[in-house]
Amino acid sequence: MLATYIQCVLMGIIDERLHVIIEDSKEDVYQVPESVFPRPESEENDSASTKSALKFSMTQKPFSFKITRRATDEVIFDTSNSPLIFESQYLRLRTSLPDEPNLYGLGEHSDPLRLQTEDLVTTLWNRDAFGIPPGTNLYGSHPVYYDHRGRSGTHGVFLLNSNGMDVKVGSENGDNGKKYLEYNTLGGVLDFYFMAGPTPKEVASQYAEVVGLPAMMPYWGFGLHQCRYGYRDAFNVAEVVYNYSQAGIPLETMWTDIDYMDGRKVFTLDSKRFPIDEMRALVKYLHDHNQHYIVMVDPAVSYGDNDAFERGKTQDVFMKSRDGAIYKGELEALPLYLLYTKSSIGAVWPGVTAFPDWFHPGTQDYWNNEFKLFFDPEKGIDIDALWIDMNEASNFCDWPCSDPEGWERDHDLPPAPPPVRPIPRPLPGFPDKLQPGSVKLVKRDGTRLRSQAGLPGRDLIDPPYRIQNEAGSISNKTLNTDLVHANGLVEYDTHNLYGTMLTIYRLGDNLSEWSQYRFSISQILQFAAIYQVPMVGADVCGFGGNVTEELCARWAMLGAFYPFYRNHNDIAGRDQEFYRWESVTEAARTAIGIRYKLLDYIYTAFHRQTQSGDPVLNPLFYIYPEDKDTFAIDLQFFYGDALLVSPVTDEGATSVEIYLPDDIFYDYYTGEPVEGKGGLITMENVPITHIPLHFRGGQIVPMRADSANTTTELRKQPFELVICLDREGNAEGSLYLDDGDSLEQPHTSEINFEYHNGVLKVSGKFDFQNEEALEIKNIFVLGYKQDMTVQDKGNKNKDSQYDERLKKLAIKAKILLTGPSEMTLH
Repeated sequence: MLATYIQCVLMGIIDERLHVIIEDSKEDVYQVPESVFPRPESEENDSASTKSALKFSMTQKPFSFKITRRATDEVIFDTSNSPLIFESQYLRLRTSLPDEPNLYGLGEHSDPLRLQTEDLVTTLWNRDAFGIPPGTNLYGSHPVYYDHRGRSGTHGVFLLNSNGMDVKVGSENGDNGKKYLEYNTLGGVLDFYFMAGPTPKEVASQYAEVVGLPAMMPYWGFGLHQCRYGYRDAFNVAEVVYNYSQAGIPLETMWTDIDYMDGRKVFTLDSKRFPIDEMRALVKYLHDHNQHYIVMVDPAVSYGDNDAFERGKTQDVFMKSRDGAIYKGELEALPLYLLYTKSSIGAVWPGVTAFPDWFHPGTQDYWNNEFKLFFDPEKGIDIDALWIDMNEASNFCDWPCSDPEGWERDHDLPPAPPPVRPIPRPLPGFPDKLQPGSVKLVKRDGTRLRSQAGLPGRDLIDPPYRIQNEAGSISNKTLNTDLVHANGLVEYDTHNLYGTMLTIYRLGDNLSEWSQYRFSISQILQFAAIYQVPMVGADVCGFGGNVTEELCARWAMLGAFYPFYRNHNDIAGRDQEFYRWESVTEAARTAIGIRYKLLDYIYTAFHRQTQSGDPVLNPLFYIYPEDKDTFAIDLQFFYGDALLVSPVTDEGATSVEIYLPDDIFYDYYTGEPVEGKGGLITMENVPITHIPLHFRGGQIVPMRADSANTTTELRKQPFELVICLDREGNAEGSLYLDDGDSLEQPHTSEINFEYHNGVLKVSGKFDFQNEEALEIKNIFVLGYKQDMTVQDKGNKNKDSQYDERLKKLAIKAKILLTGPSEMTLH
């Protein structure tokens, strides 16, 4: 038990949020540092407490507290049915739930979007999880859930705690008892943020105010990416680029996994297979063709004779044991049996490795310098972006990892590279360095923090409460949890922090299986719509195993509607670049063509999330929060607010049942109206080169008039407007424009479109003026009931065509996106 008092404090109030913390009165117990997680601003006065949408009330003995909605007195959080437990290494708090709750979140997991609410245990402990198996803890931790109660509203609950935890959902006294949700954490404090909603989208935005808004991505980042673990040399990488071009599949960005490294050591280059002159020639070729290049870097640094390690050791930035040593060689006086608790070393791809301490004040400068040296645009590899992997932190060595050198030896780390080969064939149009004859074969040869740093005397390796970590011990396959960071914090408390520090997220080492294709939809919705990590995607066609032609074609179509669209697979799997099969080539061309025409709509929706937290991807219940039939749907989703994506999800199927809420929709391909009646419809004859798409009525969608081979060329295409009328004949939409690349945009346009009573109005801010194609040349009005003439500032008889069967009006126009305008249809 804690030898101190426990206090419950209402820390802050704003209109739609409450902040409640249960902590020790001396504030010695570990809390997430402000430097890692800056707390959002709040008000602490009487007027704030009376205008807030939520009310807080507390009972002293026995202790409990309750959160209710001010407008309706509905209870959304109530701890009165079970006592609080607050000990140094175990905290338990239980809240009541409705009889049939709809809960979402508590990731990362690969389970259904709507959580099961009987006998659920979801564990939060970051873990390198090959195969991303359902029902287990995965790579990151997001201790937030959304409770959706239909007409009475949605609220969110975020627990700011980076310790390992089990969150349990079930019924008291068996199936017939009252529902509950229960936190069981290995330490820290109970630091809660309650978000009032009342809509799911509003909860998402309120959560963004707490955890921070996502970063904007470059325009080119939404293009197609290609990677593989197992490209054997620079020529192999160039050959893939060439083959994509020959197949007519637009490739925006080429990636290289750890293959380019010398013995898998970060900040090194394999001089035989990826020589610097070939790499620089490859990158120059990509840049000359408006394409991009990305490589992987792991955080673990090879221990021993290499420059990156020596510089890090000199700067004293690696994780250490409590004795101040990096590795057992520096602790020779210790008995051998103590080494396993003292070592801060692991075994990863290069073998024995050291781990940078990200709480050390010098680590960021060390890391920046390594990048500056290795990725020097003038002398090194001129990358456009970076992939950081294995940062759970991952460690191949089984706990207690008493002999990482033995593990390295027994498991053949680093893996042997493939034999050096001469360049096998010419690649027309590529630099001389990547042509036959250009390469000769070479024969093989801490200071303690203030308060909130954590209590002494804890068992940091084997705590009394054991969370259901799929890897077993909380130190297994990761850093030892008793390691001390430079600022006095221990890994036991901080391990899960890394799951919240994300810009772009790849959903891990998935498998080439239909089940994983399906649940990738739930996963992208979790990250984009709940956790505020919108640049997310699964490895298209799967990472592990051998994909089939049919699955890869279907996945190429679905992946085009992930925010992050990348084909990637394992060294042991079959080749799966999109050009490997004729049907997949066709599917990829079709999918990318659709994606690129929609790219400015996608870019606009993404920008909106970076400004307000309004999700770029939406589960159906986010758009139709009162429709109970949408609450469990996780095989369809909305991209933005306008585009409904309904992929075929079963092997061998050429039809799919999709749900259409009570609303008007329009077929993406034809513009034909489809009346949703709050039920299922069957889409027949859906080949593997097709994906059902529908626009929602009431939306105006800006699109490029045509696709292109790169996003640079795409930005030269003029625009089209698709006006999708609602049942009242109205629609609205928006378009965001910038230069697509600058971190700080010098000029932007935020354009609004409104169609009402036959008048299309274009308004907003028009500061971005240097685009080559800032005009709308075609307008399509879907759901229009009759033919019409067109007036644009008094000029009649614009070219137009009307399809009576489809109720579709097509208009040729010229609307400049450099200022406001108005067009009347009558």
